[in-house]
Amino acid sequence: MARLLSVNVGLPRDIDWKGRTVHTGIWKEPVHGRCWAGRLNLAGDGQGDLAGHGGEQRAVFVYQIESYRHWQAQLKRTDFVYGQFGENFTIEGMPDSAVCIGDRYRIGTAVFEVTQPRVTCYRVGIRTNEPRMPALLTSSGRPGFYFRVLQEGAVGAGDDIVKVGEADERVSVAGINALLYSPHHPRDRLEQALRIDALSPGWRGSFEALLRDQTTGTASGNAGLAPAAAAHPVAPGFRPLTVTAIEQVSADVRSLTLQDTSGQPLQTALPGQYVVLRLPRPTGGPPLFRSYSLSGAASTQRYRISVKIELNGAAGTWLHKHVHVGDALDVSAPRGSFVLQPGEGPLVLLSAGIGVTPVLAMLHALAAAGSTRPVWWLHGARDRQYHAFADEARGLVHALAHGRSYVCYSRPDSRDRIGEDFDATGHLSRAALDEAGVPRGADFYLCGPTRFMADMRMALAALSVAPERIHAEIFNGGEALTPGIVGARARAPHPPEGDADTGPLVSFARSGVAAHWNAAVYPGILDMAEACDVPVRWSCRTGVCHNCESGLVSGTVSYGPEPLDMPAQGNVLVCCAQPVGDVVVDL
Repeated sequence: MARLLSVNVGLPRDIDWKGRTVHTGIWKEPVHGRCWAGRLNLAGDGQGDLAGHGGEQRAVFVYQIESYRHWQAQLKRTDFVYGQFGENFTIEGMPDSAVCIGDRYRIGTAVFEVTQPRVTCYRVGIRTNEPRMPALLTSSGRPGFYFRVLQEGAVGAGDDIVKVGEADERVSVAGINALLYSPHHPRDRLEQALRIDALSPGWRGSFEALLRDQTTGTASGNAGLAPAAAAHPVAPGFRPLTVTAIEQVSADVRSLTLQDTSGQPLQTALPGQYVVLRLPRPTGGPPLFRSYSLSGAASTQRYRISVKIELNGAAGTWLHKHVHVGDALDVSAPRGSFVLQPGEGPLVLLSAGIGVTPVLAMLHALAAAGSTRPVWWLHGARDRQYHAFADEARGLVHALAHGRSYVCYSRPDSRDRIGEDFDATGHLSRAALDEAGVPRGADFYLCGPTRFMADMRMALAALSVAPERIHAEIFNGGEALTPGIVGARARAPHPPEGDADTGPLVSFARSGVAAHWNAAVYPGILDMAEACDVPVRWSCRTGVCHNCESGLVSGTVSYGPEPLDMPAQGNVLVCCAQPVGDVVVDL
């Protein structure tokens, strides 16, 4: 008979970790007496990061005493106590290899259902004082599992665990865990897993992504784990393209048309993507890397980029002063996940300043396809002189069956004509969204300066637009994911302190920062990015979760530790990757 050995709870606390503050509920202590198991939690328990832990599907985390003994032997440890792995229930007699998703158990007066294996993160490494633990738990097939509470009730140490039901499809916790995290994803096993009604929505979504990847025949890497920011991987490297046209499209924006004059076709970009340029540094030294959205129609013959010329912009100034028609530039393949998604519903494109470039490519795609979707294009500029692509964008909107535009000028010139050049004075705001009549149920695409992005997010939140309907492109890097880290001061990306002049050069293309690799200081490229305050995404830090998966623009890497499943070709797991020679990473 399986038995509940200990009930463990704990409220979130702040701890110091590598000079940062982590808000975490992974410290659990045994409960003396009975404990109430509610629908979302045990009484007295809490989670510091509700995005990754807790909730109905993850109300109670369960770990086995047999796994404790395994880790004690493997790690030669004798200091483990109940709750050491952050579990609420320490149990005996229910191994991950035997318990199946959908099995139901009565403990005390409560009834529970198994929903998913544990998804490990770096905090279990902190709690066990073993940084490798997230990878060890997953690779060993001993992750533990979560319960959903079907019937609330009281539980306590010593209670028997009685099976009262099981799923029709018999897939163990260890089997489900391996199906996602190992390199092997058999189609029949994926289909079987998706027939389990009790499987949590998050794991279901991962298996659906893996199945879609197999169906389309584009399988590379792990589509069930790769974040949206790492979608659409392409081969690393640069190719020389010739500047065949230069056009001044506003007072501070210049467009360059790029072609392969040898006649080799270009990779077709998805509407909204960008290319990375490798440029010589005006003062000498390592090259500059800059990302520029493609602003024209999709083509295998030419790319068009549009560059804002700013006072202190080294790359833009160099392109403005030194590049002429006939010159060659080193250009990457198109990349990026800010792309127009297929659909038939209403669409709102929001841009300001040079942020017009990716949404202009989306307008081109919609017009070329003869889209019948209702489309709103809202743009903010200083005045007509600084309004890039005004006529082009207006023509594309008018070409759509259901296209509408709304333009705001923050400081219109006396020659600018309201109702013709622009529709309102000021910045785009909630009032402008209301005036333009945009529907709340539309899909929204945003690109522009930092302040504009923040204002638009606030406006859309006030309109109760669902977060999954908001797609954003951020200048100078992407959105960070640092689960549990609190109180960190946001800083602009910068070279690290004490950068040596030797070693491979690691360049973060979107942040415009480069530094030399020092293996004695940086265990992985992630650590170097953090030293430069480059926005990064991570969770496990040991090559398991793939949250850190990013584009590899050029160069090659090695891994230590080796990931459980390799990233897609053209991507890199920065948490456990080290450069082999100079590399450029899409961060």
